Amino acid sequence: MTTLSHLRDSAADFTLSNAQLVLPDRIVHGALRVRDGRIDAIVPNAEDEYSIDLAGDYLLPGLVELHTDHLDVQLIPRGGVAWPPMPAVFAHDAALAAAGITTALNALALGDLEDSHPRSSTLFECVDALDAARAQGLLRCDHWLHLRCELAYPELPALIERLCAHHRARLLSLMDHTPGQRQYRDIAHYRRHYARNGVTWNDVEFAALLDARREQQQRLRRKHLEFAINAAYAHRLLVASHDDTRSEDVTEAYVAGAKIAEFPTTLEAARAAREAGMAIVAGAPNLVRGGSHSGNVAAIELARANCLDVLSSDFVPGSLLSGAFILASQPGWNLPLAVATVTQKPAHLLGFADRGAIAVGLRADLVRVRHIQEQPIAMATWVDGLRRY
Repeated sequence: MTTLSHLRDSAADFTLSNAQLVLPDRIVHGALRVRDGRIDAIVPNAEDEYSIDLAGDYLLPGLVELHTDHLDVQLIPRGGVAWPPMPAVFAHDAALAAAGITTALNALALGDLEDSHPRSSTLFECVDALDAARAQGLLRCDHWLHLRCELAYPELPALIERLCAHHRARLLSLMDHTPGQRQYRDIAHYRRHYARNGVTWNDVEFAALLDARREQQQRLRRKHLEFAINAAYAHRLLVASHDDTRSEDVTEAYVAGAKIAEFPTTLEAARAAREAGMAIVAGAPNLVRGGSHSGNVAAIELARANCLDVLSSDFVPGSLLSGAFILASQPGWNLPLAVATVTQKPAHLLGFADRGAIAVGLRADLVRVRHIQEQPIAMATWVDGLRRY
């Protein structure tokens, strides 16, 4: 069987020397030894026959992503265009590795309020493609599942029952994309979003749709929330809220058992999550762009208010690395603290005790980073000691 083992460096045990090592609490110039896929030692600069000179570049822990929508980008390369899942998975996996991401939770939508959206028909094909590629040793990154539960979707319980037991399911998030609230407080944004994916309505149709979606929410949301939470507990999945707007949204999610507030849309919601002791996830594309593309609170504002724990690349894999370096330049932050938001903190939240930091005994999930035209670029990525990019 042909696997990606040809990307391994020339020796199973090797040394990465002349590097700026970003440790949990400081940056040191030195070398890192890898043995059997683990970090074996952190030493002053050392060279041997298996040494790779990093020429003073940064060496970071491999990035840990708890919510990547990038697979959707490959599945739907243009509005209304569906791409076969297997090549989409390979393109997605390669893009993650090239961005320095070594562990990824693929955010899969369990339901869409508009069933005509192309991703509604490819959910299980995507899971099957990920499983098949992993079984053959063809994936560069360590892939897991993030189950995004659309609470007002009629068939949600059946989807939950089928996927919660999947051995790679790690996180379940509670979504409600009913137009007129949360992410879609501006109903025009809802309409534009679906238009980009080839789903359109005239004014009369859209008015009728709004009434139908609100009725659907009233009828299904509460019982589906309870079903999702019970399934998460039964299968030991971490629970996150999504797009909280009001403090009441946060309270509901927290009482239900959510430990993570994913992409709060207002500072009010973020502060409520902080008071509740929830981990707060912000979008790295928001940070890189200097604000939200949909009018929500800016990630930089969350950081300044001490309401940011984890960054997520969402739909742009490369934003995770860029976002960490932007965050490092903000008052009260430094590079080790910022890097932790894309490595150690998400790894800890997700229960990955074997990764997320450069420390002896942990997996050799690593990314070499160089500044090119003032932008941090992943030059090489190792996963479990294997060169994957």
